[in-house]
Amino acid sequence: MDVRIGVTHHPREIGVKLPDDADRSTVKAQIEAALSGESATLWLTDDKGGEIGIPASKIAFAEIGPEGGSPIGFG
Repeated sequence: MDVRIGVTHHPREIGVKLPDDADRSTVKAQIEAALSGESATLWLTDDKGGEIGIPASKIAFAEIGPEGGSPIGFG
């Protein structure tokens, strides 16, 4: 699953590829908690085990891609 997050005062969004077993509703709840002020930082773990932290106050938008994603390029 892919997640794109826009950050204020930054021209490009942050793209994170989550593991295939990531739960869409859990990710959505994490984003909503950050946007509502329940947590100061949105932490996501990518498909390689790396952790990405984004200050909640800087999030402009979040987009969760479709389950399973779609292949890009020549299949």
